[in-house]
Amino acid sequence: MSFKYQKLFEPMQIGNVTIKNRFAMAPMGPIGLGDSDGGFNQRGIDYYVERAKGGTGLIITGVCFVNNEVEPHEMPSTPSPTVNPVHFTRTAREMTERIHAYDGKVFIQLSAGFGRVSPPINPDVQPVSASPIMNRWADIPCRSLTKEEIRHIVKKFGEGAATAKNAGFDGVQIHAVHEGYLLDQFAISFFNNRTDEYGGSLENRLRFAREVVDEIKKTCGQDFVVTLRYSPKSFIKDWRVGGLPGEVFEEKGRDLPEGIETAKLLVKYGYDSLDVDVGCYDAWFWNHPPMYQKKGLYIPYAKAIKEAVSVPVICAGRMDNPDLALSALDDSACDIIGLGRPLLADADYVNKLRSNQTELIRPCLSCHEGCLGRMVHYGWLNCAVNPSCARERITALQPALKAKKVMIIGGGVAGCEAARVLRLRGHLPEIYEQSNRLGGNLIPGGMPDFKEDDHALAAWYENTLKDLQVPVYYNSPITPEMVTAANPDTVIIATGSTPKNISLGDDAKVFNAEDVLLGIKDPGEQVVVLGGGLVGCELALWLKNNGKDVSLVEAEDSLLKLNAPLCFANTDMLLSLISYNKINVYTESKAVRTTAQGVMLATPRGEQELKADAIVLAVGYCPKNSLYNALKFEVADIHLLGDARRVSNIMYAIWDAFEVASNI
Repeated sequence: MSFKYQKLFEPMQIGNVTIKNRFAMAPMGPIGLGDSDGGFNQRGIDYYVERAKGGTGLIITGVCFVNNEVEPHEMPSTPSPTVNPVHFTRTAREMTERIHAYDGKVFIQLSAGFGRVSPPINPDVQPVSASPIMNRWADIPCRSLTKEEIRHIVKKFGEGAATAKNAGFDGVQIHAVHEGYLLDQFAISFFNNRTDEYGGSLENRLRFAREVVDEIKKTCGQDFVVTLRYSPKSFIKDWRVGGLPGEVFEEKGRDLPEGIETAKLLVKYGYDSLDVDVGCYDAWFWNHPPMYQKKGLYIPYAKAIKEAVSVPVICAGRMDNPDLALSALDDSACDIIGLGRPLLADADYVNKLRSNQTELIRPCLSCHEGCLGRMVHYGWLNCAVNPSCARERITALQPALKAKKVMIIGGGVAGCEAARVLRLRGHLPEIYEQSNRLGGNLIPGGMPDFKEDDHALAAWYENTLKDLQVPVYYNSPITPEMVTAANPDTVIIATGSTPKNISLGDDAKVFNAEDVLLGIKDPGEQVVVLGGGLVGCELALWLKNNGKDVSLVEAEDSLLKLNAPLCFANTDMLLSLISYNKINVYTESKAVRTTAQGVMLATPRGEQELKADAIVLAVGYCPKNSLYNALKFEVADIHLLGDARRVSNIMYAIWDAFEVASNI
């Protein structure tokens, strides 16, 4: 039987390690997945094993520090094979043996450290780097590593790799001549102004990385696989300023010609594979691409490296579309497809693709809400659309003791997620949706081309509920009388929210964002968007991309202020795109009234009139909870979910629904 994606399931060799298919789990920081003694905790073990169980051929862990002396890390931080090798082996061995049971292979990512990109949390610890440059996040100078400290870190790499080998890991990945981490700070001349043997020429700047692979091969044997996370281009416009896609600028970091030469040297030094991306902490939206980056954004760079070296090349970067992944292999751009966030969203991605069930693969939104956002703000790795990610054991669904008839009013993400979980547990949910499709606010929110995965998530819920045989009744507004007449065992109200409206006098040309996004209202050519939160900023960018003259008005002193905490990669790119596309921004300003020409603003400089064909409101939403209020004393078992309970984001609508439906 011919299978369209068969090439993605052909075995691949890295050194002496055979990988059963062409999929690797891209490394994502295991913050929250280690214990205070440097081992993997149970959540971490379950998290990685679940992706192997789901069919992924190669698991690459997130960063594990080998050195905790030169650059101290408060424990529990991430797993570390050098803190307590016996304990690390004990916990990691359980994980590697379970991964091997699924014919998966597993590499541990070992890190030299963060250097200048470490958040300066502890004021008593000065950040380190190749040279005395400034920290990425604060005006705090780094100190240069001494040669003795470099040798210490190199020795720890050998010790850590030996412990990892004993713990059952099939190889290691070195973190990293990539993203501007410590090894990269030595490799990039913009960061490295040393005058000793670790500075100056390219080979000198790569000496640290060379010594690392030499030490590991010496300690573990020449046939032990050592791969490298590698960025051939930095996209640095200046300190803490990144270049945008298509923008013409002078590269201050590593540019592609040097990146190709560097790759050749790294392979010559003994690295068995290169895991390619682009970017730097100064251009973080490249290494951690939000939805504003195109899919497969690293493919051209991976191909340039693939053409220059003889070892396998891994390419990640929004590679969740299997047709795109297949084309990358067909074009010899890479040998292995890296999946990071897509495997957080759906651990069974690979098995579902192999079974030709692509419509049941839960999409990643590239929102960074559950993964990077939660890691940065809360020290925990999760996923916005998959509440079980990194919580596999504690969120395991238990069969219902008695099947209940559950009436769900509202087919947005909260209602859909509740129905999915209830049906998997053996209950009998039914959804009543007043419109003609599922998805709620995903539908208008997904109208911009860069938000296509919002619509993909709505389609996934539709396909999943169909597969689970959950009845969905469309065009079905529900009254309190209809609910009581149906006499369900449980009622879930997930009726969503409605856009806030404000009157500006003559409101004939005042529209809400939802109506403009859905094409119900035509905003004309000159548009003023009121509200500089996430909805307003994305709406303004979409309108500008469609050729409109756009002004963005925000009452706060900066855009996106009321949406915190958002991931820095997302906010930085969105704000950069607004500036780059010359969208007019008025902060600390409010609309006062409409005028014949447009709208009058109250600004810090006095009143100012803006010409506008339309004023579009993006000033928030109000919970739609009247049905719940009418029923809360009429139904014994009733729950209020999603925006109807509290206007928030997709993640909390899904997570809250999962929690409640898991316990009905």
